[in-house]
Amino acid sequence: MYIDKVPNRNSKPTYLLREAKREGKKIIKNTIANLSDWSLDKIEQFKAILKGEKLISPKNDFKIIKSRPYGHIAAVLGTIRNIGLENIIASKRTRERDIITALIVERLLHPASKLATSRILQDSALFEDLNLKDVCTAEIYTTLDWLHDRQKLIENKLAKKHLTEGGMALYDVSSSYYEGTKCPLAKLGHDRDRKGNHRIIVYGVMTNKEGIPVTVSVYPGNTGDPKTVPDQAKKLKDRFGLERIILAGDRGMLTDVQIDHLKTFPGLGWISALRSSAISKLVDSGAFQLSLFDQQNLAEITSPLFPGERLIVCFNPLLSDERTRKRGELLKATEKILGKIVAEVKRRKKKLLNKKEIALKVGRSVNKYKMAKHFKLTIEDNHFFFERKTESIEREQKLDGIYVIRTNESKEKLSTEDAVRGYKSLTNVERLFRSLKGIDLLVRPIFHHLEERVRGHIFLCVLAYYVEWHMRKSLAPILYQDEELEKLNITRNPVAPAKPSDSAKNKKKMHRTTGGLTVHSFDTLLDNISYVVRDYCKFQIGDQSVVYVKHTVPDNLQAKAFDLLGIVYPVN
Repeated sequence: MYIDKVPNRNSKPTYLLREAKREGKKIIKNTIANLSDWSLDKIEQFKAILKGEKLISPKNDFKIIKSRPYGHIAAVLGTIRNIGLENIIASKRTRERDIITALIVERLLHPASKLATSRILQDSALFEDLNLKDVCTAEIYTTLDWLHDRQKLIENKLAKKHLTEGGMALYDVSSSYYEGTKCPLAKLGHDRDRKGNHRIIVYGVMTNKEGIPVTVSVYPGNTGDPKTVPDQAKKLKDRFGLERIILAGDRGMLTDVQIDHLKTFPGLGWISALRSSAISKLVDSGAFQLSLFDQQNLAEITSPLFPGERLIVCFNPLLSDERTRKRGELLKATEKILGKIVAEVKRRKKKLLNKKEIALKVGRSVNKYKMAKHFKLTIEDNHFFFERKTESIEREQKLDGIYVIRTNESKEKLSTEDAVRGYKSLTNVERLFRSLKGIDLLVRPIFHHLEERVRGHIFLCVLAYYVEWHMRKSLAPILYQDEELEKLNITRNPVAPAKPSDSAKNKKKMHRTTGGLTVHSFDTLLDNISYVVRDYCKFQIGDQSVVYVKHTVPDNLQAKAFDLLGIVYPVN
């Protein structure tokens, strides 16, 4: 039997209880009863009975016995599978691969120590989706070692996918502080985190031009940035097998010594920039005049000081104003410090300060803001006087806003504008470091004692950023991100100050998308998606308990996020 809905043109439809049987080629319908007077709820319940489904009465004992946030897990795990990262980690599914996948998801959602992560995972819906059980902290550590052992293989796959012959690779170095003294990688060095006497660990990340991470190398904390460059050149040529590739790095890393080393690798191009001292030498040698920028902001020159190189001189007026303003503030701050020493020297009447004592006080503070070069100091017994070096300040100020890109690539292979764009693309690596060290992935502080485990931890964080990069790109329409940035960067003047697109301006002004959805940051969007909850429901039918799972129906914003990520969100 079944219920047949018969439409009527000018009145409500008729609902008939019927049975049907086949006689030859015909189907004969027999109406048993007219149910049109029944309520729709009653008809739907009767349909369920006819299908053999069990009905739950409100009188039955119905409970939601557990709820777990799930939408954000579905979003991240779905992205990992869509971009094929699981297969990059290991072609066959294993318990180790599933644990690493879980760690990547948790690094994006709840970055914490491995001990805390193991506790979070035990009560997470993620373990159900990955069919994992009883993962303890010790197993997480051994799986992290497993990831470290596979790092080269994984990086080779990423390089094959994201680095191309004749393309560009971006490289930059950062560091993170270390808690403790056990790890041999932890050394005193240039602490970018400003954590005082903490030891640090240095790591360099290479990406493609768009900022997709391909490889990470970890070094002892006392390793200088330039000393990491030879490893990267060898990696590009020998391990990744690239015949033609351009390596872009900042001026502090691609020094003259390292550039000479890069020249020994045939087919390896490079892009970097000159330090301010080298720019001053160019001006003194007459290689270019400052009046050059009265009508333009970019010019290509050559100089015997840099044989075989193309030099692209750029001028950014906004950068010029900013540097002038900042220098003025630093000069005033330095004067304030020195003024206190002057006052102290004058105040001491009984126990006078001698020349050596004053020099020690001045030496400890004069270069706090890197402005000592702009001050003339006069130190005598019971006397201290300082004044600005006006000529030095004016000389430096003339170069404000000017920077010089250097490259060995010919104009036929790399245009003047693209050389500048290539160097400025290093902001993509800086964005990666901000994510690693900021509020997203929290690579620091580092607690692991074993060298291999520290390397595995940092590689895990880079893989998590790999997922985040793809998620941000897909979710750009509902983030404060400028969706047109990539397209605009290709066409606009590479030196002129970057301006947001009209769509980005509207999103920041209205805090709404063109479709009326609320615009979010990446973190608040993940938090919003987490409200799609997995509920574990229980009801009693007689002596039998039945448990089943239901998911929250996504709202418009959540559904849009799943759609942009290409994920079929949970349905009941």
